Amino acid sequence: MDRLVARGLVPAAVALLVAVLASLAFGAGAVGPARALAVLAGGGDDDARFAVLQLRAPRTLVAVAVGLALGVAGAVLQAAARNPLAEPGLLGVSAGASFAVVVAIVAGASAATLGPWVAVLGAAAGCLLALGAARLRGTGDDPVRLVLAGAALSGLLGAGTSVVLLLDQRTADEVRFWTVGSVAGRDLGTLVQVGPVLLAGLLVAVLVARPLSALALGDTTARTLGHRPSRARALAVTAVALLVGGAVAAAGPIAFVGLVVPFLARALVGPDLRRVLAVSVLLGPVVVLAADVASRLLVRPYEMPLGVVTALLGAPVLVAVVRATRLPSL
Repeated sequence: MDRLVARGLVPAAVALLVAVLASLAFGAGAVGPARALAVLAGGGDDDARFAVLQLRAPRTLVAVAVGLALGVAGAVLQAAARNPLAEPGLLGVSAGASFAVVVAIVAGASAATLGPWVAVLGAAAGCLLALGAARLRGTGDDPVRLVLAGAALSGLLGAGTSVVLLLDQRTADEVRFWTVGSVAGRDLGTLVQVGPVLLAGLLVAVLVARPLSALALGDTTARTLGHRPSRARALAVTAVALLVGGAVAAAGPIAFVGLVVPFLARALVGPDLRRVLAVSVLLGPVVVLAADVASRLLVRPYEMPLGVVTALLGAPVLVAVVRATRLPSL
């Protein structure tokens, strides 16, 4: 195995193990780490077993799946856009998925039984709109224009979602907490529902990693190496739509994970996309689990929405990426 990848995978794997244990051990309720660890050791009282096995364990598995999806989606989107600021939450991809779900619920669907494909289609539309708007007049590689296009799209879709919720009280009651992002109350049924979509997205991401790595050298060089840039970008959009759509269907829109994870992965293993993807598979769950544990502990005995915590964690990373990226003067 590549020594550089191994140096990234080992600490990421250790961090994931610690994050999983913390997710099982800490909560907003009365079951503390000592009682939770007793359950993991095969003992514990009935209340602790219920809290750990019936509530925290399914929630942890859903958080792992969502983190993996968003981390990989962020890495793929940044490679396709050739822009370190490309992130599903910033570019309107998550907002597109959320808007599609809200519209479907207004049309009569139930949030509890709604399939993930509605969110996938919304994410695909958001991704295409943001990338298409940024590439007008050949400006797709401009970080400023990409973020501005994504911010405008996110604002427009967010406003549309807010209008729908204001006009339809039933929809507002169903999706109020979901719209800010959370894995609270999620069970294995959620994972069964979105699992095939996330696996399909991960498979497409693995298949497109090599062509996207070639695209980093420019379209002409990629064609010389036997790759088709348009096909590679189409597959990248497909992977991002599947991963983000599945994640949004499971936990609602969770911003900045797709920015933070690739940023950390590149710091560990360098810019090669295949290495970044390998490490992102582990770091994505670490970031979401850490944010979820923080959401339970910051305002005990209540919980802070997961999307709020990831925004607090991601904002400093966004500043760091902007400072490290050479932006054209206005």
